[in-house]
Amino acid sequence: MSSPCDPQNAPAGDVGAALMVIDSQLKAIYAGRTEIDAEQRQLINQYTASLSRRELRDLLDGACTLIYMFMRWLRMAYEDHGRDVFEYVVPSLVGTMRNMPKSFPPETIPTMAGLVIAAGTDLSPSLWRKQYGEWPQEEMTPLEATAVLLAEHINRITDDHDFATRLITGALSRADAD
Repeated sequence: MSSPCDPQNAPAGDVGAALMVIDSQLKAIYAGRTEIDAEQRQLINQYTASLSRRELRDLLDGACTLIYMFMRWLRMAYEDHGRDVFEYVVPSLVGTMRNMPKSFPPETIPTMAGLVIAAGTDLSPSLWRKQYGEWPQEEMTPLEATAVLLAEHINRITDDHDFATRLITGALSRADAD
């Protein structure tokens, strides 16, 4: 029986725009900054403020699509080594968030865990979250952080700072070709 949260029922959203935001944050991390600088945050805020309600929804759906794609890749990678993705990914993300309480208040962690577990069990994070209503402003940080931390986790285990971004751009290129 099909779940109402089946990914085939979910809108992909604007994956390219979501990837642009996530990639800019990864570049800041790799440049030695643990947080986005004020100028970069202002640019992101200006960009999101310029979006219509529909475009903003597409950006949120795009971020959820990234989370789904990252978790799918991680699940396959860990399963190839006989490991459970949740055993390695969730504690890593929770630990990172707990070590950065100014960036990630404690209430960020349950939302992140829900998104990761939904995606890791082959459910759409977007549709999983939608069953609880519209996205409140307070959940923008956990959504963005989850996508960034999953991408960083992939980059760390592959020892390649651009692997997660190339993973998605490659998938987008193949989808465009089809």
